[in-house]
Amino acid sequence: MVVKITTATLIGLDAYKIDVEVDVLNSLPQVSIIGLGDTAISEAKERLRLAIKNSSYDFPQTKVVINLAPADLKKEGTSYDLAMAVGILAKENIIKNIPNNTAFLGELSLDGSIRPISGILPIVCALSELGVKRVILPYQNLKEASFVEGIESLGAKNLNELVNFLNNEGNLHALTQKIDDFLSIEDDFEIDFKHVKGQKNAKYALEIAASGAHNLLMCGVPGSGKTMLSKAFLSILPPLEKSEAMELTKIYSACGLIDCDKPLISKRPFRSPHHSASAVGIIGGGTKIRPGEITLAHRGVLFLDEMVEFPRQVLEVLRQPLEDGVVTISRASGSLKFPANFILLAAMNPCPCGFLGDPKKQCSCSEYEIKRYRSRLSGPLLDRIDLQIEVPRLSEDELLSTCESETDSKTIRKRVVKARKIQLERYKNEGILTNSELSAKLVKKYCKIDDESQKMLRFAISKFNLSARSYERILKISRTIADLEESKDISSSHIARALQFRGLSNI
Repeated sequence: MVVKITTATLIGLDAYKIDVEVDVLNSLPQVSIIGLGDTAISEAKERLRLAIKNSSYDFPQTKVVINLAPADLKKEGTSYDLAMAVGILAKENIIKNIPNNTAFLGELSLDGSIRPISGILPIVCALSELGVKRVILPYQNLKEASFVEGIESLGAKNLNELVNFLNNEGNLHALTQKIDDFLSIEDDFEIDFKHVKGQKNAKYALEIAASGAHNLLMCGVPGSGKTMLSKAFLSILPPLEKSEAMELTKIYSACGLIDCDKPLISKRPFRSPHHSASAVGIIGGGTKIRPGEITLAHRGVLFLDEMVEFPRQVLEVLRQPLEDGVVTISRASGSLKFPANFILLAAMNPCPCGFLGDPKKQCSCSEYEIKRYRSRLSGPLLDRIDLQIEVPRLSEDELLSTCESETDSKTIRKRVVKARKIQLERYKNEGILTNSELSAKLVKKYCKIDDESQKMLRFAISKFNLSARSYERILKISRTIADLEESKDISSSHIARALQFRGLSNI
């Protein structure tokens, strides 16, 4: 009789249930694994043989056939080892009982110990939704799996421990954890806003960006504080919601970036790729499709320092994710969708030498050099960046001042958190979290303006030739400014301030 063991595979961020079918034939000793597996699965033959032997169990002296069903689904990785070993031991009657609705995940070492694998959280979540009641996995993955409700997670250190448990001769390790215990507000940041001299306008723009999750571009001369402001930005972002923490942890788990001792991503990510990064590195892809920087920055920040130094091709791939909050990567082998709802924070100089428009130092660039330099930022990409501000050179008094800024990050973060709570309450039935996620339909519903504001916008549209996208983004920024002031309605003053942050004279 064929033995069937349940396991799962991870493709992108989606998990699929897999049945491991094991049978033996009266033939020469051999292990045959079928079902469209990769090289790692093919190499499992020797891992299985030695792991079972070194755990003091007999390996079948006949032909063992293992089928991974469904056979038309490509399977990768080493997470099937444990399920295949359990199937073989059950077929040999070493394991007397296989409990129903139980899945097995894990990689085997040659000595029979069970090694941790990547992607545990998304796999266990998917198995829970599919009705699986229990999952047995590597002990080192137990902390991560214990966050999933509705399914019992048990950790095993080696094959002997697992066999004893299945034969009712021992117990496995169990653990219960709550996400709330891992979510906390961090107060110790490397750079605080009180350490940033001057730049009151830029700080307010960053506060708006943090409150509504808006994209922001800063343009200014070298040394004006753009990079320092960007690094301090992390200190005013609100703590992660439970749903956001689970989303992020699934992504990092699938990429193998989870620390077994710190199983939950409890802080918003701040990704800062170098300008030599490729389009695949930013957007995702590769031979084995993996998430890129924009997905690793999901619910956090993607910081592009010296934005115009990135190749134009790399910058242009950001256009669709900035609009949709997701990225779909299509290859001949298939199509995968990854979340990419991030805040784009970018900094640039106004020209190659960096001193265009500076009152203290004259620009040495030709008109052609300036035009070529700026051409890497296309109009459609700029249109998707909500806030665009100039960061001027600091004055002598500001530079020499030894006093810290009156407003620190903790004070600003309190205002940001309050604004975010207003948005969470407003959009609780809409499936979104922030103002930046408003669709055209929701903008009409939640961003209503009075006659005076309409007149102001009509003049701005006529004077600056604003696109439909720019118009909607101005309304979203206005909605965030109103939320920071705890105003229910959007007024003309909110519209006026939003317009001030919407354009750069140097671009």
